[in-house]
Amino acid sequence: MDPFSSPAPSNGSSGPSTEALMDQVKAQLAQAYAEEFLETVRSKCFSKCITKPGTGLSGSESSCISRCVERYIEATRIIGQALFNSPHRQIK
Repeated sequence: MDPFSSPAPSNGSSGPSTEALMDQVKAQLAQAYAEEFLETVRSKCFSKCITKPGTGLSGSESSCISRCVERYIEATRIIGQALFNSPHRQIK
């Protein structure tokens, strides 16, 4: 099944329900966000932590990568909480 198709509706209607379409769009957006996040973390942390690319990571490079990724995850969590819990949040 391709990413734009949906299962046949069981309620006799001629197309997918609005709720099913919204769920599909949400899933696709979540996947796109995760891919973008991982690419950002990968490029930022690599350029910051890997000084001499080779066949493996040194101990300091490995520690740096771990700390860098943890910081990005924590920052994203804090920003997400601030955005979704903001009393002034409005969708225009």
